[in-house]
Amino acid sequence: MSQHALLSVGCKAWRSLTCPQSELRLDFTLGCGQTFRWRETADGHWTGVMRGKVWTLTQTEDTLWYYVYNHQKNPGTENRQKQKVEEEEQLLGKRSKRMIDVKQEEVGMCTVMPDIEEEELLRDYFQLGVKLGDLYRDWSTADPHFKHTANIFTGVRLLRQDPVECLFSFICSSNNHISRIQGMVDRLCQTLGTLLCKIDDVAYHDFPPLQDLTDPSVEMRLRDLGFGYRARFLQQSSQIIVNSHGPDWLQSLRSAPYLQARDALRTLPGVGLKVADCACLMSLDKFEALPVDTHVWQIAKRDYNFAAGNSQKTLTDRVYKEIGDFFRKLWGPYAGWAQSVLFCADLKKFQKLREEVPVMKDEKTELKNNMKKRRYDGYKEEQKREKGNKHQRS
Repeated sequence: MSQHALLSVGCKAWRSLTCPQSELRLDFTLGCGQTFRWRETADGHWTGVMRGKVWTLTQTEDTLWYYVYNHQKNPGTENRQKQKVEEEEQLLGKRSKRMIDVKQEEVGMCTVMPDIEEEELLRDYFQLGVKLGDLYRDWSTADPHFKHTANIFTGVRLLRQDPVECLFSFICSSNNHISRIQGMVDRLCQTLGTLLCKIDDVAYHDFPPLQDLTDPSVEMRLRDLGFGYRARFLQQSSQIIVNSHGPDWLQSLRSAPYLQARDALRTLPGVGLKVADCACLMSLDKFEALPVDTHVWQIAKRDYNFAAGNSQKTLTDRVYKEIGDFFRKLWGPYAGWAQSVLFCADLKKFQKLREEVPVMKDEKTELKNNMKKRRYDGYKEEQKREKGNKHQRS
């Protein structure tokens, strides 16, 4: 029986790419609720499904390691994989193998030649072309509270997920918490997705294609699995996309402007502002998209003296927009990325790390709050001026 790969056992089939932890922290990035397909299967080792493959990822100080499993009982796969490695070695010829920044006694073996396709999949998935350290510096300059938190919570990246998987996973997130969403996504994949492999008695399935979600029987099957009213949203949304737009429609929204893409997503059953913004930010390349839920609302009120909607018990569309606009003005074009850092830092699962953040001195805290209040007051004045200008034009 296949077992989950461990880097400490040996890296004969492991590959690697250079990536410092300041640019990517797997525990934060894979565990902060933006994806629901990864589990920590050993200390610092994350196993999940991405791009139709099952991976185990781990990292050392400056290196991201990855292990890709063969598909379930696929005759000839190992031979083809071996042949592929040999062909790559011949293609690379005299080019020396990349050295890895890991002590010999820690790993015991050296990595095999990189798989170009798999490395590109990882680079795209983690958006490694985005220099996270530069963004952290920009956000810290603009926002003292972010700077204070970012000293501990480094390396929180936004993933570039498959649009179908991302959207339908977040449809499941309505009135839900992370662990329950993970369970629902797992059951959805086990019921309708293709089996990829089985490791340590854990079956890993691909996310089901849109076409397989359109059948009317899907709703009842998912209701039986505990999806409740979300079952109807999943089946109806897939049916609308396939019948009215075509299977590549979601992918095509990557080239649409942010607000146009968000409005298009909101025409689907079960897709409100937050779900649409999650899909825009985490799969459609709209980095200014900023999902706002009650959790983010509390962050805005508690840490930024955001007063709008304080008398309300529910988050209205108006307050949602004002919070998003406030943070976009503060953090700039990658505001959605910055928000994910503070969202991650505020999760209960990272409470012990959060306690390591030193408490700011009273006078510094007061100065910081005054700065935030001035920003918010300036934002409100700008909103009033815009309304006045619109009234005069009308």
